[in-house]
Amino acid sequence: MNWFIPGLVLLVHLFASASFAEDAKDTSGTENMAFIEAGIYEMGSRRSLRELIPADLMHTDRHALGPENPAHHVHVDGFYMDIYEVTNAEYEKYVNAEGKKKPRFFDNPDFNGPRQPVVGVPWKEAVKHCAWKGKRLPTEAEWEKASRGKRHISYPWGNEPPDSKKVNFNEELNKTSAVGSYEAGKSDYGVYDLSGNVSEWTHDWHLPEYYLFSPKANPQGFERGQYKVIRGGNWRNNAQRQHDLPQRHGAIHEQQNRRLPLRQKR
Repeated sequence: MNWFIPGLVLLVHLFASASFAEDAKDTSGTENMAFIEAGIYEMGSRRSLRELIPADLMHTDRHALGPENPAHHVHVDGFYMDIYEVTNAEYEKYVNAEGKKKPRFFDNPDFNGPRQPVVGVPWKEAVKHCAWKGKRLPTEAEWEKASRGKRHISYPWGNEPPDSKKVNFNEELNKTSAVGSYEAGKSDYGVYDLSGNVSEWTHDWHLPEYYLFSPKANPQGFERGQYKVIRGGNWRNNAQRQHDLPQRHGAIHEQQNRRLPLRQKR
């Protein structure tokens, strides 16, 4: 598994009711959010089981295994998801209102543009920011559903390989780009930057074997762990596989770097 370091991920606030009807949903406070309809989708990778090296099962650092197998069907209740990653301008409001310490790289001219995604925010602080907004981090299952839409595809936009029109990757810019810069790379639900730019924190603890016994409806991740799941490739990744939707990676929740941002759900 290659290491990724999240900034602030999309903030989203999940609706708990599985029978939540779209025509009756509460749309208050959902500006710049996409409604992800309830339903069943295929989560995980159809190929990663074939690629698994048996010796990796005995690896002492089990989080490094990061298998995306087996592909399995999951039901997720309807929810709203931020269409953009949290920006520096948005996060600065939280810092000023709550008297919080500025995150790392907040004064770095390559990463502190008002429309660039905030980076260098550890997981616990990301959670607090989400709560301040009346939202929360998405679960792994929610994140992947928002990325896939209704199709079993390899990338948020489809199955075509990543390129400079769809995603910020391969150190082409050597920094993050303003959120929403890649129209051709958004998901079926209209969510931007789910691949590339910055990897994103999720709610879940990372457990390599989790898909073998995870719930079939609204999985919340394992109950404890050492690493938090991060999703999506980032601006430094040059491998197509690192931008695949099923890819799972782990980072310690105190991690702060230039490749980890935050997105919210409601």
